[in-house]
Amino acid sequence: MSDDVSEEFEEEEKLPYLGEYEGERNEEGERHGYGKAILPNGDIYEGQYEHGKRQGQGTYKFKNGTRYIGEYRENKKHGQGTFFYADGSQYEGDWVNDEKHGFGVYRYPNNDTYTGEWFAGQRHGQGTYFYAETGSKYVGTWVNGQQEGPGELIHLKHRYQGKFMGRNPVGPGKYIFDIGCEQHGEYEPKEMDEEEGEEEENIKLPVPIWKAKKITPLTLYTPPLPEVPSPAQEELQTSGVGEKVIDQPLPDNSGADELNEEKKEKENLESIMNEDINQESASEEEEERQSQSPN
Repeated sequence: MSDDVSEEFEEEEKLPYLGEYEGERNEEGERHGYGKAILPNGDIYEGQYEHGKRQGQGTYKFKNGTRYIGEYRENKKHGQGTFFYADGSQYEGDWVNDEKHGFGVYRYPNNDTYTGEWFAGQRHGQGTYFYAETGSKYVGTWVNGQQEGPGELIHLKHRYQGKFMGRNPVGPGKYIFDIGCEQHGEYEPKEMDEEEGEEEENIKLPVPIWKAKKITPLTLYTPPLPEVPSPAQEELQTSGVGEKVIDQPLPDNSGADELNEEKKEKENLESIMNEDINQESASEEEEERQSQSPN
């Protein structure tokens, strides 16, 4: 008899562990409402259920320390939620079917941050990436996790505007300096030889090289002048049967003189900046001639 009992215990120990659940259920016995479950792998979920599935607000704690606090739909992260990763990084934003999708903020372990749009778990659309170590940031478009399309790379005392592809600037663009000038040019790809390995051939990697073309003053915004109506526009607009529809008053041109004055000031500022640039170039040439002349 004792042998039979021991065999029964052995058979019970072989049954799979289905976890534990404590909470509300519906008439069918399904988890429904608020409850807490310990899964067979040691993870813990506490929150809302609907017909046996995680649905609504809840907290999921992984046994490795990672956790998610947010909304669920049919056992998947869906809606607003925050995911705390084991490496210290954190994502807060929109989720669709267990993937980052929509708008969200991702904080990396090195304190870098990305704020913007996501698609199927990757940075995609408009977004801003902040580099904590240098204080620089990229503002522009992203495609499948990479900087691609029009964007702006902003540094502490200057910034670059142009197009990017695969994290690198490409084609025409310009550097804007805080001292009051712009340098226009173009990034051209240049192939660089990678060091030869024991069993690998040389691989040529394109590296963008900046080719400066010209320096100009800052591009200042000038509001457009108001349009002066023609004699035909001054006449009353009438309907097809000759009835008066709209009586338009003449525009007030009192601000035209002020706009002309602003235009003159802009031209004077550009002239002064061009003279400063020419004088700087001339002084550099003079210093170079003096250094090359015999004593």
